[in-house]
Amino acid sequence: MNAVGIDVSKGKSMVAIMRPFGEIVASPFEVKHTASDIKSLVKLIHSVKGESRIVMEHTGRYYEVLAHQLSEANLFVSAVNPKLIKDFDNDSLRKVKSDKADAVKIARYALDKWQNLKQYSVMDELRNQLKTMNRQFSFYMKHKTAMKNNLIGILDQTYPGVNYYFDSPARNDGSQKWVDFASTYWHVDCVRKMSLNAFIDHYQKWCKRKKYNFSQPKAEEIYGKAKELVPILPKDDVTKLIIKQAIDQLNNASVTVEELRSLMNETASKLPEYPIVMQMKGVGPSLGPQLMAEVGDVTRFTHKGALTAFAGVDPGVNESGSYEQKSVPTSKRGSADLRKTLFQVMDVLIKTKPQDDPVYQFLDKKRAQGKAYYVYMTAGANKFLRIYYGRVKEYLSSLPESE
Repeated sequence: MNAVGIDVSKGKSMVAIMRPFGEIVASPFEVKHTASDIKSLVKLIHSVKGESRIVMEHTGRYYEVLAHQLSEANLFVSAVNPKLIKDFDNDSLRKVKSDKADAVKIARYALDKWQNLKQYSVMDELRNQLKTMNRQFSFYMKHKTAMKNNLIGILDQTYPGVNYYFDSPARNDGSQKWVDFASTYWHVDCVRKMSLNAFIDHYQKWCKRKKYNFSQPKAEEIYGKAKELVPILPKDDVTKLIIKQAIDQLNNASVTVEELRSLMNETASKLPEYPIVMQMKGVGPSLGPQLMAEVGDVTRFTHKGALTAFAGVDPGVNESGSYEQKSVPTSKRGSADLRKTLFQVMDVLIKTKPQDDPVYQFLDKKRAQGKAYYVYMTAGANKFLRIYYGRVKEYLSSLPESE
């Protein structure tokens, strides 16, 4: 048995090959993530007599190149949570941290856990694309939030509170009524310098041009409030340019977010589990694809507990002798992106209150018991994920082999 430990980093990795009882087959050496170097590594591993198993940490996305290529070469590859490697065999007072030492440590881990290693399953192209899109979606959502806060901060100096005038939901292209309004009426003087009748007429034409519903009482309310507001920045070309730039940045981010949201739903609809996932309460065309992107292929998890551990919402255990802690914090050692999506699903359930949904019933029960917010949200996420695992795995097993 040959244990191949690979310490992965960006663009290159450190490799060590060991046999039982500390026998070194290959001292740590560097492999670049190039076609020629990977081909040489495959040739070396195949040349070593006996069964070989490769272990690497699934750190970020750097490991995927090697994991994919080595799996394609019919080698046994196992991608392990970095936390498991970190906690393994920490029996020395001397702290050594180097790529070479880490490669050897991973090889020793492979030998110790030989029978329990799980084969790496290459994520198909659709799932890989979906996960990448979700990462981009999260990035642009943060960017959009930053742009929105930036615009509000500027408008508070020219038209305070204008972002509260309309509560209309965003359109399919990401545009929002209050942003469009601020683009035209970017300063209070744009409103109050007109007479009431002149503003009502101007506002009505604006609504028609932008295809928004017109309400005269709303126009009168806007005009009345404008009379009382006190701006800080003057109504001049410089201020107008600053606001226009901020609005353009927000609109660009909003368009990108909605395009990604639509593309993610379209991509997710091609996955076999899409119909059953979309039937679950709290999941829609936005959160559904995000959930599938972060969970990935559910069949790679051996049981429900493996999936909840992957998400980091599994309850911990703290027992010693006759002592047993009743409430133990969750591990939070899994996917932070999946936990975030699960919390968003729980938030939707709390707002929509589907009385026939078991997860909402569970959440409501925990809240009624006076549990803290994080406690009942995490417990709800755990229950939801267990139901998700059961339903999706049962549905996938019922599909014909050809699918």
